[in-house]
Amino acid sequence: MRNRSPRRSLAVATATVLGAAALAPALAPPAGAAPATDVRVATFNASLNRATEGELVADLSTPDDPQARAVAEIVQRTRPDVLVVQEFDHDAEGRAVRLFAENYLGRSQAGAAPVEYPYSFSAPVNTGVPSGFDLNGDGTVGGPDDAWGFGAFPGQYGMVVYSRHPIALEDVRTFQHFRWADMPGALLPDDPATPEPADFYSPEELARLPLSSKSHWDVPVRVGGRTVHLLTSHPTPPVFDGPEDRNGRRNSDEIRFWADYVSGLAASRHVYDDQGRRGGLRAGAAFVVAGDLNSDPRDGDSLPGSIDQLLEHPRVGTGRPPASEGAVEASRLQGGVNDDHRSPAAHDTADFAEPPGNIRADYVLPSRQLRVRDSGVFWPRSDDPLSRLTGTFPFPSSDHRLVWVDLRVPGGPAA
Repeated sequence: MRNRSPRRSLAVATATVLGAAALAPALAPPAGAAPATDVRVATFNASLNRATEGELVADLSTPDDPQARAVAEIVQRTRPDVLVVQEFDHDAEGRAVRLFAENYLGRSQAGAAPVEYPYSFSAPVNTGVPSGFDLNGDGTVGGPDDAWGFGAFPGQYGMVVYSRHPIALEDVRTFQHFRWADMPGALLPDDPATPEPADFYSPEELARLPLSSKSHWDVPVRVGGRTVHLLTSHPTPPVFDGPEDRNGRRNSDEIRFWADYVSGLAASRHVYDDQGRRGGLRAGAAFVVAGDLNSDPRDGDSLPGSIDQLLEHPRVGTGRPPASEGAVEASRLQGGVNDDHRSPAAHDTADFAEPPGNIRADYVLPSRQLRVRDSGVFWPRSDDPLSRLTGTFPFPSSDHRLVWVDLRVPGGPAA
C-alpha cells in the first residue's frame, strides 16, 4: 500500500484448532510413498491496519466491521489452503489473529461458505519499533520514519499466516533482526552531499539497522507427506525517501534475501535467524515465496532488476504469472500512466494512484519441484457482482488484490 494514511518479546505463534480441515485431492502415490497433494497458496495485502494500537482488535471483536467482512468474503470466495496476510496489525497476545478467524473467516459472508484454518502463525515485526536514531535525516528523532520499519506503533502493518495444513512451529525461522550491513554487497544508501560511499546511515545506526522493514519468515507447512517452506515478507515500498533512495535500496535487498536464502550454502552462509542459527534453506527443499514484495518487473519505482532476483532465479519455477480480466479493464478505464506501462496489465495486483499506477506487487512463487496447476488474481470485472468487494478508491477491502496459485506437492517423506 503506497498511501501512508491512517488506514495503513518473543514470537507469538498460534496453532489453535478452529475447526476441521479438509484434505485437498491427492494423486495415487508410488508404493511406499505418501500421495501427492493439491494445495492453494495465496497472498493478500488486506490493508487491515489501523491508526492506533489496539484499534484492529476492537474492530474485529464484533462481526460487523465492513472492511473486514469484505476481506473475509474474498478469502471465502477463493478458499486458499495456505494464506499469508500483510498489513494486519500484530498484537502480542494474538487476539486479532483469533478474532478475524472466529468473527469473519469462520462466519458466512454474503452467502459464501465459511473457511476454517486450524493453524496460524504470527510474530513481531520491525514496523513502529522506535530506533532511537534520526533515520530519515530530518534533524529530529522519533515518529514513524525513525522506526526500524515505517509505522506509528510496534506491530502496525504486521503479517499473519493461516493454514489448513499443520505448521511445524518448532521449525519456524524468523529474521526480524538480521542486520542490513551483514548482507555481502548490500545496497546501503549513500549521502550524496559527502565524498564517502554508503554513508547515509552512521556506523552506530548500521550496527543495529535490520534489513527487514517488517520481518522475513520461513514457515514450514506439512502438506501430505512433505514439508513446504512458506517464505514470506513484505519489503518496504521503494518510495517515500530522497535522492539517497534508502527505501528503494532496502526493498531490493529485502527481495534479494530470499534469493540468497534458497541458493545453497555458499550464497547463504551470511544468513542468521533470530535464534542464532546460520545458513539458508537446504538443497532440494520445497518452498513458496509469497507476499507483497512491492516491486514490478518493468514498471513502478523499484530499482531495475529487483524482483528479477526471484523471477529469474534457477530454483524458482517458471510459468504464466497469475492474471485477471479485472486488472486489464481497470488499466484501460483509468488510463494515464497505465497506458505507458511495459508489464502486461493482466498481471497487475495493486490498484495504485499515479504514480506509479497499477502494478504487479504481490507474488506467489513456488520452487521448481512444485507443479503449478492453476493461478489467478481476485480482480473481478466491473460487470461481475463480486466487483463490489474490490471496487474503486476508497476501496471496500484493499488497494491490493488476493493472488493465488494451485500447486501439486509431490508425495514422499517430510523434507
